[in-house]
Amino acid sequence: MNREPSRSEPWRAVAEELARGAGAVLMRYFGSAFEIGYKGAQDLVTPADRDSEAFLVGELHRRFPDHAVLAEEGGGRAQAARYRWLVDPLDGTTNFAHGYPFFTVSVGLEEALPGHEGEAGRRGPMVAAAVYDPTRDECFTAAAAGGALLNGRPIRVSEVDRLERSLLVTGFPYDLRERPEESLRYFAALLPIAQAVRRDGSAALNLCYLACGRFDAFWEIKLHAWDTAAASLVAEEAGGRVTDFAGGPFDPFGIECAGSNGRVHPELLAVLGRFPRPGH
Repeated sequence: MNREPSRSEPWRAVAEELARGAGAVLMRYFGSAFEIGYKGAQDLVTPADRDSEAFLVGELHRRFPDHAVLAEEGGGRAQAARYRWLVDPLDGTTNFAHGYPFFTVSVGLEEALPGHEGEAGRRGPMVAAAVYDPTRDECFTAAAAGGALLNGRPIRVSEVDRLERSLLVTGFPYDLRERPEESLRYFAALLPIAQAVRRDGSAALNLCYLACGRFDAFWEIKLHAWDTAAASLVAEEAGGRVTDFAGGPFDPFGIECAGSNGRVHPELLAVLGRFPRPGH
């Protein structure tokens, strides 16, 4: 059965074009010498972050002057608007700064529910997304009710149905040194249960790898909306499930993200639920 075209398809195309353009900006820097700045003890920023964001925000302001933009490095535009773009110009900055080729550009579009246009947190559903890995030329895209694609081809989550046969992936927040137990307790609990656990430094790519079956489940705490907003739509449109640690609706502005192929989600939540929830 052929799926009817989603009304979000044009937005998917825009998101992909912008993500690929920002990826080209990043690759002009990757592998060369550049100055590294610090926003915190473990939170880096590079000229590539700033130039990629300048490209994204500039294009969005030019094309859609009535849209709001939320960007990691603060170059966006806060305003009451039906549409808001959530962009991460470089997810995986530490990898990028060390020449480790696992990073991405994330571009997502949110449509505010009526009466929520001026709110700062989550305002409505995600309608389109693109997550682009320029080192592999892999662009993961999604349109609400339109499925998920990798370089134009449909993708689906895995069919693994037991946690013990699952390849899991996670990440650690930037305050790990101050509060190591908050993240390490989950890692220690899941490591002996899963087939294996990986930690590779880009939540957006982790969720997209979940979407195409490379990973079976993902969890992380203290992420930002620009880290997960686009990629969570890719995972869901690929048939995955993304929630908070209690199984409730996922909020990109919250501090818990649990994603899976759906089949192992109850097992994943059961393990995560052994511990007090962060912030609760």
